[in-house]
Amino acid sequence: MYLSPRALQVRNGSIAGINGTLTLVILLIAPLGLAAVIINTVLVTIATYITGTVVDRVTLSIQRDRIPPDSGLDRRNSRDLDRF
Repeated sequence: MYLSPRALQVRNGSIAGINGTLTLVILLIAPLGLAAVIINTVLVTIATYITGTVVDRVTLSIQRDRIPPDSGLDRRNSRDLDRF
């Protein structure tokens, strides 16, 4: 599956936002101070975004190793979007 860099950034941002929101809800229920809740929420959001970006790069690296250079499959337009 090929996604443009912009699509990957939007996907990772969406996942990070959802995880941050869920973390905020969970931490607001717990008896913590407001500063601890905000800091933990921001840290979870940032960590999720970074993790998603690293996983995308590893996946891309693995896929590049599997495609033979003369197959013509490595010549994709950045606007291409494959869907299953």
